[in-house]
Amino acid sequence: MYNTLIDCEILKQHIEDPGWKIVDCRFTLADPGRGQRDYEQGHIPNAVYAHLDIHMSVPQDPGVTGRHPLPTVEVASACFSTLGIATGQQVVAYDDAGGASAAVRLWWMLRWLGHQAVAVLDGGWQGWLARGYPTRSGEETIALTRFEPKVHPELLVEVNELERLIHEPDWRVFDARSFERYQGLNETIDPVAGHIPGAYSAPYSENLGTDGRFRPRPELQQRYLDLLGGLPANKAVFYCGSGVTAIHDILAMEYAGLPGARLYAGSWSEWIADPRRPVAESGKPGS
Repeated sequence: MYNTLIDCEILKQHIEDPGWKIVDCRFTLADPGRGQRDYEQGHIPNAVYAHLDIHMSVPQDPGVTGRHPLPTVEVASACFSTLGIATGQQVVAYDDAGGASAAVRLWWMLRWLGHQAVAVLDGGWQGWLARGYPTRSGEETIALTRFEPKVHPELLVEVNELERLIHEPDWRVFDARSFERYQGLNETIDPVAGHIPGAYSAPYSENLGTDGRFRPRPELQQRYLDLLGGLPANKAVFYCGSGVTAIHDILAMEYAGLPGARLYAGSWSEWIADPRRPVAESGKPGS
């Protein structure tokens, strides 16, 4: 079973394996329809397409939720059934952004609902193409299944709980966005700049090497041990702009042998929906 990362070479051996499900998760925030178009132009053979806005989130409730609210368990399970994901299958998710655009969201949601055999393709679509592996255009036929969830609520932190945890010294909250956005500089996505008070900066982009693949396990492990400052991994909470790229950090920790970090899925875009919640700007990590 693969439950963190998987290499292109291994996936190639299983693209015709009925016990494997490949899911293309390419997504561009500035052009939400682009991922579907790119998929239809070319994808890994037998891969189905999962849209971040359709299969992995529900519509935003302005002034209440963030940009990509999590679906309910029932809605998520129904979406996974339409994608043909069945109990016991090895799922492999990929995108063209080092895993960060949507592949990690699918990885986390499946684990949240009890499906452990799910991994992200290390190197993604670019890595597949660079090796000259086969591709296919158009859409794939999907055999519908019945996805049976076994929910793990401990993986998730709701906003009311986070409001308490930011004051607890034995917890650390991490912001996965760029350090500039954490500081409140060059904010081009959300209407309010800054970060959650007390949060530490942990940009997800630092998990990747120049080749677009995850850095070696020892390097990632040292990175997160330094960030944790002696606290156990299960005392870490990650957020980003809308609960997608924060999971990149959680995946990197799992891959590095530091499991148990939790996700604040509403993230910054939900936090600032209520003007009564405090906002911090600039300063050192943890300020």
